[in-house]
Amino acid sequence: MTIDELRQSEALMVTAEDIAPIIGSNPQAIRITARTHPDWLGFPTICVKNRVKIPREPFLRHIGVPV
Repeated sequence: MTIDELRQSEALMVTAEDIAPIIGSNPQAIRITARTHPDWLGFPTICVKNRVKIPREPFLRHIGVPV
């Protein structure tokens, strides 16, 4: 997913796979960090069992993209 696709999306939550190409990271690394050290990411995450969701608008604000 690109930044433009993410901005145009109406989804409330996105996945690690969606944001990994944007921040240049591995999706699994994002998931592991969200579970073990969420404060290291700098944007909010929600972990439920084995799922990690990222609120789209706070993530966009974190990377400096107007919402």
